[in-house]
Amino acid sequence: MEKRLIIIDGFSLLYRAFHALPPLANKNGQPTGAVYGFLLTLFRAIKDTKANYVVACFDTKKPTFRHEEFKDYKIHRPEMPQPMVSQISIMKDVLESFSIPIFQKEGFEADDLIATISQIAKKEAEVYIVSGDLDNLQLVDERVKVYTLGKGIKDSVIYDSSKVLERFLVEPSKMNDLKALTGDASDNIPGVPGIGKKTAAELIQTYGSIENLYDELSTDTAVLKPKVKEALKQNKESAFMSLSLVETKKDVPIDFNLEDCKFGNFNKNKVKNLFTELGFNSLIDRLPSIIV
Repeated sequence: MEKRLIIIDGFSLLYRAFHALPPLANKNGQPTGAVYGFLLTLFRAIKDTKANYVVACFDTKKPTFRHEEFKDYKIHRPEMPQPMVSQISIMKDVLESFSIPIFQKEGFEADDLIATISQIAKKEAEVYIVSGDLDNLQLVDERVKVYTLGKGIKDSVIYDSSKVLERFLVEPSKMNDLKALTGDASDNIPGVPGIGKKTAAELIQTYGSIENLYDELSTDTAVLKPKVKEALKQNKESAFMSLSLVETKKDVPIDFNLEDCKFGNFNKNKVKNLFTELGFNSLIDRLPSIIV
């Protein structure tokens, strides 16, 4: 049987589920809606991809090397809503009940752990990154895909290389260059002011990378619209800093073993008891369908 690994982008998926579903609570009044939505997506992803290995990655509260490089990194991110905060430990209890390994490491983001694990695992398995956002599209190749949500949590989209190219007009390996030009308001990555997605895609299509673009810009033969040329010249430092910020680390020192992520050998009674406590009775009947 071919090995298929799901890498869960923990907080991203929980955050998306929290905002996609109406508030739910168990009989004790504990909010549970985000965890319920998280599980709905995970169950569907396991079924859709026929995954037989699962691992989860999380951020920590500590600042990362990106904050050291750019003190305003993610500075505009709102505080996590308290009803969501109260569900983090529940989500981790659920993952533990399924014997799903959890990775988190101070100084790094979940995306860095995801990138590192995907590079290791793709030598042995087909990899699906299950996330609520598209930050990991830079990792997509013939062995790595991103499984994400559509408008709600009922729709899903799987991004392979052709899907990334169709939507963003550049190859996955060029997504960082694209983002370094456009910036990312959610993470407060500045990019180059005045360069929109269409112009950025055209520039990367033409020159291949930020580095090649600025090499060309340093010559007298660069053929660019005056406004674009001026914006690039004025924001060179910002462009290269943005490129550094958006690139995920693929060599985080972690002890990862694919076989530790083998999915299905969990204590079913433990899971059922936890689901009953959370009021997730409808999910108990779905358990047999997620074991490949």
